[in-house]
Amino acid sequence: MPEPPSQPSSHSSPALSERERRAIRMIPFIVGCALFMQMLDSTVVATALPVMAESLGTSVVDMNVIITSYLLAVAVFVPISGWAADRFGARRVFTAAILLFTLSSIGCAVAQTLPQLVAGRWMQGVAGAMMVPVGRIILLRKVPKDELLKAMAFLSLPALLGPLIGPPVGGFLVTYATWHWIFLINVPVGVLGILLVRHYIRDDYPRSDIRLDWPGFLLSGVSIASLVMGFEAIGHRSLPPLQLGGLIALGLICGVLYIWHARRAANPIIDLSLLRVPSFSISILGGNLCRFAIGATPFLLAIMLQVGFGLSPLAAGLITFTGAAGALLMKLVAAPIIQRFGFKRVLTVNAIITGIFIALCALFRADTSIWLMMAILVAGGFFRSLQFTAVNTLTFADLDARAMSRASSFSAMAQQLGISLGVAAAAVTMNLSMHWRGGADLALIDVIWGFIVIGGITAISALSFMRLPGNAGAQLNKR
Repeated sequence: MPEPPSQPSSHSSPALSERERRAIRMIPFIVGCALFMQMLDSTVVATALPVMAESLGTSVVDMNVIITSYLLAVAVFVPISGWAADRFGARRVFTAAILLFTLSSIGCAVAQTLPQLVAGRWMQGVAGAMMVPVGRIILLRKVPKDELLKAMAFLSLPALLGPLIGPPVGGFLVTYATWHWIFLINVPVGVLGILLVRHYIRDDYPRSDIRLDWPGFLLSGVSIASLVMGFEAIGHRSLPPLQLGGLIALGLICGVLYIWHARRAANPIIDLSLLRVPSFSISILGGNLCRFAIGATPFLLAIMLQVGFGLSPLAAGLITFTGAAGALLMKLVAAPIIQRFGFKRVLTVNAIITGIFIALCALFRADTSIWLMMAILVAGGFFRSLQFTAVNTLTFADLDARAMSRASSFSAMAQQLGISLGVAAAAVTMNLSMHWRGGADLALIDVIWGFIVIGGITAISALSFMRLPGNAGAQLNKR
């Protein structure tokens, strides 16, 4: 296994021209647009499934394949993104990924049959797997480390806003337009992204002639895809227990085989030596426990508000969307908070606060004031966004430029698993609650236990962040 990356001191770029400085300021916005497009698209589809099923002449159950095909493609191709950026150039791969995502979105919109739609969603997943990790590679290579905190504060917003905005946008479009527009809204964003990339980002990064680690690609692809599909199946109860157990077992076996392979390969596709860097390994573990909330919270809120309280999908989506206000407010104050208190203190204390606000959703009842629910969701969105700004920045704090490609694909893979695990954990909790009370149908008390467990998991991540040194990320904390 290769040696762990060196741990450089902070750097900055004092001799930049005004054009170059303007380009650096635009990079978080450009990458953020791509991330928002992917996150919005991955959540908006679920709201439109019944209407799409009727239009295509199939059942809603069968339509679930358009979600799983997308997740499968993302899971398989995320590990290859770092190698592709080094082999062909990050700017070229990023541009091609945005173009492919845009064209495949058009393909989805004009699909006349379910197989055509599945093919379009698969291509969207391939593009999404390349688009976000490679965009982050560009940001990490180009933005000076003493400006990385502000850049990551901006980049954290799309990841949080996408799942919150998706349900109300999907509800609005299928109510007042047609389902085709949930894909067509990607077109102007994609065209704008390509133009901005070509104007502001120079293709001046070193490239590598290292061959693709095919055995590692196959093992990691099967492992990640099996685990993600297994966790999703738990959340949607779409597979019988025997098939589900076999799928997860396959993922775990291939994962163990990959670890064995990576220890012997010269250039493994997922570089496990990065885990020797304390800030990276702690951020991956603690950050993924926090990311349970990204997948679980919108899932639980949708069930609580629609099944438990009888609200329409659009009304439930609008209430859930209020969490975005807290995320937007965070953008103004995250960097000063982290600079004032440091990464270790913020991540440790804020993990507990974030977990408490998730658990507070368990107190919601049908007669709870909407304003009180919105206040809790806004505050929860703020602290959750602060947590991800800090952890996403610290993940790359002690890595040099040579390690950024491998670290970005590693981090993206871990995030995909973390979000899927969040949905699975919430679903398992609700199923266990139903079993314990002897109920055949889902009830409000089952969702309440889901919020309590996810809040507890988020708070427990503080134990991981407590292992950080007191000066963790100090080179990123300059004012």
